[in-house]
Amino acid sequence: MGKSYQRIDDRLRSFIQAQPVFFTATAPLAADGHVNLSPKGRSGTLAVLDELTLAYLDFGGSHAETIAHLRENGRITLMWCAFTGPPTVLRVHGRGEPVFRDDPRFAELVGRFPPDADGSGLRAVVLVRAERISDSCGFAVPFMDYREDRPLHADYFARKSEPEFAAYCAGKEHVGVSVDGLPALPLPLPPRP
Repeated sequence: MGKSYQRIDDRLRSFIQAQPVFFTATAPLAADGHVNLSPKGRSGTLAVLDELTLAYLDFGGSHAETIAHLRENGRITLMWCAFTGPPTVLRVHGRGEPVFRDDPRFAELVGRFPPDADGSGLRAVVLVRAERISDSCGFAVPFMDYREDRPLHADYFARKSEPEFAAYCAGKEHVGVSVDGLPALPLPLPPRP
């Protein structure tokens, strides 16, 4: 049976930190807009900042639908599934905000992550303020073994200089504007502080 929580306590924080992957879900306000669901990984790129606030590092590599939806309406859900151990699914429904590289808060937020989590290709830090925290059974979630992070993403962007990364973002479809025509990543990409 599912349960709701008032805050992210130590037990929930430990569960979140133990999962190698989580998912983000957002949607535009338009009824015919595209709902977005994204997997997130890369060890060390998610942080529980306090009992109601989480943050994750947003890297280049695909579209910027999550950023566009957050800029339009702020709604976001984060979800973790236990692929090992007791069957659990945890969701945090809340309000999100992309903090871009030219925001005065950017450097302090990046400093809340392990030094090796930051890297080339970082576009923003996504802040999430929890409004509802709940779990459910996860009985149908399969057991799966985690082997390791894939190095491809980090390796690919590590080969790009800052000007090359800015050009990559500017030239990629649906980075400056979402598939539904919403403003997404500000272009030209602000330089790193």
